[in-house]
Amino acid sequence: MSATTDSATNNHGHLDRVYVWEWPVRLFHWSIAASVVVLAVTGIYIGNPFLPVTGEATRHFVMGTMKSIHFIAAMVFLLSVLSRVLWMFAGNPYARWHQFVPVSARRLKGIWETAAFYLFLKKDSPAFVGHNPLAGLVYCVVYGLCFVMIATGLAMASASAHVDSMLSSFQFLIPLCGGLQMAHFLHHIGMWLIIGFVAHHVWSAFLVGTVERSSLIDSIFSGYKVLTPDIAHRARKHIEEDR
Repeated sequence: MSATTDSATNNHGHLDRVYVWEWPVRLFHWSIAASVVVLAVTGIYIGNPFLPVTGEATRHFVMGTMKSIHFIAAMVFLLSVLSRVLWMFAGNPYARWHQFVPVSARRLKGIWETAAFYLFLKKDSPAFVGHNPLAGLVYCVVYGLCFVMIATGLAMASASAHVDSMLSSFQFLIPLCGGLQMAHFLHHIGMWLIIGFVAHHVWSAFLVGTVERSSLIDSIFSGYKVLTPDIAHRARKHIEEDR
């Protein structure tokens, strides 16, 4: 047995506390979450300025401030997303790429089982210690959407960048995005899709955490998931496969 499994096994042989989310995963999670909030607020303002500004333009720098904050948050978002993707090949088994791409027969079957649970067609949630297969697959799509946001954002930034700016080197993305207007459209639609995902992500985390009583919400702070004897019993025979 691995050290991780040993540390999660009590004297009665039941898994009750498992170290799932390493500190880099938690750091990337919260930096992405924080940057998405800032990007959404500043992005909505950039697209539709709603703060009344009176007086000489030289006395105000509201739009410029919003764009500066948006740019800084975008850099945090870019670095966090890239770091999390790299960690899929360097982290513990619960952070690895196979938790997102269903390559085993059990995880492929688990997609439909988890969907039935989310739709209230099944009482018990599938017993997975890390990401359940449906969540992992959705995260795959979301990471793809994140890269679309990064590409379209860099394309738009490169159009107004100074010739000596590093951002000007990303002008090759403009035709790949279908032009600036299409890049802007994709960026706008992508933002609302991510906001919708965040709403569902929070709801499903509370749902699964409440039903499984796995301290799912607490785990993204502490790194540890707590498994009840029932969940532990159903997950135990598959734990090595999940890892």
